[in-house]
Amino acid sequence: MKTIPMRARRTLYLLTLFAASLAAASPADAQERARARDLGIQLPGTPGPLNAITDVAGLQVGHTTLIQGDGRLVRGQGPVRTGVTAILPRGHAGPDSVFAAWFTLNGNGEMTGTTWIQESGVLEGPVLITNTHSVGVVRDATIDWMSRNGRAPIFALPVVAETFDGALNDDLGFHVRPEHVFAALDSARGGRVPEGNVGGGTGMICHQFKGGIGTASRRVTVGDSVYTVGVLVQCNYGGRRPFRVDGVPVGEAITDLRPCMAGGQRASRPWLAGVPACAGDPASAAGDVAPPREGLGSIIVVVATDAPLLPHQLKRMATRVSLGVGRMGGFGENSSGDIFLAFSTANRGASVSEGVGTLRMLSNEEINPFFSATAYATEEAILNAMLAAATMTGADGFRVHALPHDRLVEVMRRHHRIRD
Repeated sequence: MKTIPMRARRTLYLLTLFAASLAAASPADAQERARARDLGIQLPGTPGPLNAITDVAGLQVGHTTLIQGDGRLVRGQGPVRTGVTAILPRGHAGPDSVFAAWFTLNGNGEMTGTTWIQESGVLEGPVLITNTHSVGVVRDATIDWMSRNGRAPIFALPVVAETFDGALNDDLGFHVRPEHVFAALDSARGGRVPEGNVGGGTGMICHQFKGGIGTASRRVTVGDSVYTVGVLVQCNYGGRRPFRVDGVPVGEAITDLRPCMAGGQRASRPWLAGVPACAGDPASAAGDVAPPREGLGSIIVVVATDAPLLPHQLKRMATRVSLGVGRMGGFGENSSGDIFLAFSTANRGASVSEGVGTLRMLSNEEINPFFSATAYATEEAILNAMLAAATMTGADGFRVHALPHDRLVEVMRRHHRIRD
């Protein structure tokens, strides 16, 4: 194997970073599409200024989005519909660790590094989210990035989570590479978070509409102090009929716009053999085969707060993510990996390497508002992911439709859930 010179590798990396930034700003991510509150859908609670996980001061998010090719699936060539999302709990300011905890509603998925979080109560690096078959390369590249940036101790156990994008993406082509991980980490910043078809969420499906990355936040007041709870999701789960928004059975009202095969193409993967042709296209599915069952897929949720919570309290918050997923119509089905992480950016320096640390802790008697904030922010983050995502056609012409804003508003208005 030929060795690429360092200068050439550096040039390739810079070009990749530039391309990633263009992809994140392209029409494919539908960033100009309205969010839930823009449409008059106001879920309970008061959001922060950005209504995003970056309302937690210092936290930064970055994406690398990979979209390339169309038509027939050719392993190793495409079409490519995938990427990487990076969350830096304290941003680029430093590697200071944070108290953390994790919870799994259903374990048909992966989140690395969680056994040490459970044992120690500490998260010691960034959090990455990608597709199922790229967890290994993302984990290894993250260790390399941490080492190069002086963030790695003797060894590193980074957190990398996944959801499966194999319907739209050439997932066995292994298109996510170390330079894409570096690009996501290096481009992480505060402020507005791109949503929808970006980063790790590029090829994801949610309640049989296009899914992806979404975020939301809530303000929580305790005495004279105001804290923030921010949530970021990568949603790729759920059936259509159970889909609800603020309690309204949207999935029962919008029963069409299901995933379909476009351009008369036929799926090369047996588990998609029963997907019907898109409306107006020639028949593309062979035989009378049932389409893939609902409930396939996963959701990764990251909860951040600036409230002084300890690991056992963060564990309690992470479990409440399940309530937000449930409000949307998710049940932690057998084939779904529903894995949640919560961390607190308070108590800087509390995870000392020796001696006695000093820390603050919110009383358990005052934690209830954080539970509801977590559930409602999760619900809104999922909805924002679906509203931001644009219709996407991927491998073999497999097409997933965007959630139609006008029809959603119509359904919500009928149930008196629109606030003009």
